[in-house]
Amino acid sequence: MQTVVPESRELIERRYIILRNIYFSQPVGRRALAAKLDFSERTIRREVEVLRQQGLVEPDPLGMRLTSEGELILARLTDFLHDLLGLGELERSVEKLLNLKEVLVVPGDSDRDETIKKEIAKATVQFLLKRLEGGQVLVVTGGTTLAEVARYLPPLQDKKEVVVVPGRGGLGENVELQANTIAAAFANHLGGTYRLLHVPDDLDQEVLSTICNEPKVREIVDLIRSADMVLHGIGTAQEMARRRALSMEQRKKLFDSGAVGEAFGYYFNEEGQIVHSVTSAGLHFHDLANIGLVVAVGGGHTKADAVVSVLAHGYQDVLITDEGAARQIHARLTGGKG
Repeated sequence: MQTVVPESRELIERRYIILRNIYFSQPVGRRALAAKLDFSERTIRREVEVLRQQGLVEPDPLGMRLTSEGELILARLTDFLHDLLGLGELERSVEKLLNLKEVLVVPGDSDRDETIKKEIAKATVQFLLKRLEGGQVLVVTGGTTLAEVARYLPPLQDKKEVVVVPGRGGLGENVELQANTIAAAFANHLGGTYRLLHVPDDLDQEVLSTICNEPKVREIVDLIRSADMVLHGIGTAQEMARRRALSMEQRKKLFDSGAVGEAFGYYFNEEGQIVHSVTSAGLHFHDLANIGLVVAVGGGHTKADAVVSVLAHGYQDVLITDEGAARQIHARLTGGKG
């Protein structure tokens, strides 16, 4: 197809983007859709009319939405573009470069299109439901990525009966992004139970030790460190320094040390060395060596260095990301080849 009608690829990608954005924003008007995608209203009008004639889009009092056929075609287009864009080969290459068991890549770049974050969340949910078994202990971290995954977990008729626990205490950020909140949301959707860790990060070491010696806290910490699966996000050092409200002096010290990525309160430089860490009662980075399955989730080309820095230790098993991050990771680790 690319050889005989190369222009068809651009057309397919454009209509896929339109369908995906309608799906995640429905009901949505043409003017709002055009502004969101930075397309002309004429382009949106023309493309939407074609999609309507094909029975993929239908009018709504507040705009338009996908039909059931449109949702089916969108799912098929996602798989089709995965092949068209060579993402299967990219997945296998990144697996080898990062020494992982599995890499899942969704089309697009979440830095350029926010709906790609939702596609990453959907892919993570599908992976989780296939791999998670009843009776297991699942650890989840906080942050925007895992909060998005929680939103796309469907309420299950066939309950998983798992125990969900937070990987760490609170960061003092929005309660919706805290690991405790996300753990409770996961458990409610999966039909399992949850245990919470009410110990904030970055306490004085002596205070933290005293709290951790409390039997109820110790019980939860032991449960966290004996988990069957860990699902966590990866942050850039800049992003996490902002979320933790570090002072300008602390940020300067952090960036002078070369920090680019963060996970579990540990900051890593480009070589994967830990250059700073935050005291916590939860999961420590070296604890990952004893976890059955460790899954990292995150996308966007600007997060590529952060992903490589965190995954350099070899404690990770699976990466779920997007095309933007995967191509940037591949370029960095191959010197720009391929």
